[in-house]
Amino acid sequence: MPAKPAKPAKKVSTFFLLGPAFVAAIAYVDPGNVAANLSAGAQYGYLLVWVLVAANLIAILVQYLSSKLGLVSGQSLPGILGKRMSRRSRLAYWAQAEVVAVATDLAEVVGGAIALKILFDLPLLIGGLIVGIVSLFLLSIQSTRGQRPFETIIMALLAIIAIGFLAGLFVGDVNWGQAAGGIVPRLEGTNSIVLAASMLGATVMPHAIYLHSALSVDRHGRSSPASIPQLLRATRWDVVISLVVAGSVNIAMLLLAASSLRGQDGTDTIEGAHAVVTANLGEVVGLFFGIGLLASGLASSAVGSYAGASIMQGLLKVRIPLLWQRAVTMIPALIILAIGTDPTWALILSQVVLSLGIPFAMIPLVRLTMNRKVMGPYANSLIITMVSVLASGLIIVLNVVLIALLALGID
Repeated sequence: MPAKPAKPAKKVSTFFLLGPAFVAAIAYVDPGNVAANLSAGAQYGYLLVWVLVAANLIAILVQYLSSKLGLVSGQSLPGILGKRMSRRSRLAYWAQAEVVAVATDLAEVVGGAIALKILFDLPLLIGGLIVGIVSLFLLSIQSTRGQRPFETIIMALLAIIAIGFLAGLFVGDVNWGQAAGGIVPRLEGTNSIVLAASMLGATVMPHAIYLHSALSVDRHGRSSPASIPQLLRATRWDVVISLVVAGSVNIAMLLLAASSLRGQDGTDTIEGAHAVVTANLGEVVGLFFGIGLLASGLASSAVGSYAGASIMQGLLKVRIPLLWQRAVTMIPALIILAIGTDPTWALILSQVVLSLGIPFAMIPLVRLTMNRKVMGPYANSLIITMVSVLASGLIIVLNVVLIALLALGID
């Protein structure tokens, strides 16, 4: 008697499958993006628009590969690496990933504290503590009510962020011809390279690369072979829609700064930029700006802690309570706020650190997703592999040039 054919996988609405990429996309509109994009627009006008366009295209590719790895293998990127590395290698790799997590949290906590100072005139240190506490509350929703409610809240915060930073374009005086000209790649001196690296680190964020594979596993578990094609189709929509939204917000920040902040005094800080935006575009736009920044800090802080926990669990093979993980990555940010370091410059430098961490996440991701032993028939095609290698190479070259210029003090 012939065996019965396997039942086809039950079809689920693509809309219901959306969500993980929107959580990962929060990493692309965190307060570090605000600092880097506003600084770039205020100092160089539309010069660095091309960096955001290129970074967003790379981000779409990278986040899709990360999600595909999780869906097909049933494991997160840190989890796979943890199984393949020796103990010494795992500890070394975790150390650099933890530095990335600290730099990430620095941006989130400091940015949220600045937003609370703008909106409610709270001291930065108190604002940072509030951001940390609220992020723990958001994480508790994921652990007690499940992945879907957490995704819904993060998607709502992403909508608030988008409204907050897109509002200024409706009343601003953007020179669209010059903005289009900014798509042509070019740089002007060391500082523009630092900002370009900062914008890249704020857009293609290493912790988001680690995180997305874990999000896919947490949402869908170990997928059956029959369900993978539909999940991959849904993931493509998920990634493209979420990162088009995030990319639009980033470009809007830069265009707002280029049109409203260029040549203005005091725009070298987020608070100063907010004051100028409010003076030039009105109280309502200034309020939206502050609310968008606050939503960015709260959402990205929760997502960053989620990523840190996933990295630690995968590489160290231990489950650390989120409270302790939150404390480890949050303390440096609170120290920065307590000693009075310029918070905007700290945000920009944190994004440079993230840019330096991208190759450590991206190279293993590309190697694993092209490996047929891991991915089976879903391994990357030759074209995807070539594009991924090229993108990784460009990021590495930019980082090497950045380090060389800064070391030599060349302007």
